[in-house]
Amino acid sequence: MPRIVLLIAVAGPLLAFSLLAFSPGAAQNVAANYPARVVKVIVTVPAGGGVDAVTRIFADRLQQKLRQPFVVENRGGAGGNVGAEAVYTAAPDGYNLMASQPAPLTTNIALYKQLPFNPAAFEPIAVLSKFPNVLLVRQDFPAATAQEFIAYAKSNPGKLDYASQGVGTTSHLTAELFVSLTGTKVTHVPYRGSGPALNDILAGHVDFIFMELSSAVKLHEAKKARILATATEKRLDILPDIPTMIEAGVPGFISDTWNALSAPPKTPGPIVAKLNQAINAIVEEPDTRKRFEQLNMYPVGGSPTEMRKLVEAETHRWGEVIKKAGIQPE
Repeated sequence: MPRIVLLIAVAGPLLAFSLLAFSPGAAQNVAANYPARVVKVIVTVPAGGGVDAVTRIFADRLQQKLRQPFVVENRGGAGGNVGAEAVYTAAPDGYNLMASQPAPLTTNIALYKQLPFNPAAFEPIAVLSKFPNVLLVRQDFPAATAQEFIAYAKSNPGKLDYASQGVGTTSHLTAELFVSLTGTKVTHVPYRGSGPALNDILAGHVDFIFMELSSAVKLHEAKKARILATATEKRLDILPDIPTMIEAGVPGFISDTWNALSAPPKTPGPIVAKLNQAINAIVEEPDTRKRFEQLNMYPVGGSPTEMRKLVEAETHRWGEVIKKAGIQPE
């Protein structure tokens, strides 16, 4: 057997694909026929919750548009690092994609001493959705407004407990941003995900949490907990009577969370472009927008370049919060 044939036979499809990738024409041909089989979308959080729900909406529509199954597989753990590593080390052929919360792309580099991947090396495809964060307090919390909440926190240093979805999550860092901007002192109680955190909010074991609107608004409407403020630039249409944290006297307090689709490093540009085009078409569909309204989220889309700029900006922004809060890497 000739030596080059033997090499490819032993190394497998990844090497063969890498050899093809040197040719722009070959990459274009691969993209023209993509996808030719099942595409796996690895979600870096457990099933349930906003990121998972959004991913399944897009996976279903991508399957219809591109005429191949897009199968969702949840691989939560280590702040998204488990799923991120699986995609990072996969063949760069478009058949293993990552749907993630911001953490594995932005904050985990500051929260872990070592990562088994380089967040900046992922190929951005598109931001799928954004969902604003709100301040949610237990139903019997002794403050009726956001201003009263801030005053109470300032006059009772160290006496308030706040829940988060885990160390380094958006809910944790948003609370640390609040502490930084208001000069308050509160105690962090980390949980493993939204479910356990909300259970203790409902039970009155912790005082408040900064979390995504989609989950909080249901509790607010059911009068099981109360939203006192939004972490948005302007008031939300769904909560016209709820002020922003900026209105409550905390300038610059803006926090939302988002999820995005990424590909392994060196995935050919034409494949990324094909996926991006399909996602942007899905975003514009009336049915998609209706589904997102029901979930109190916002579809985003945009270009890979825009996603890369968002990732870079968020990495810097929250990295500063982590540094100022003195959060030590694990």
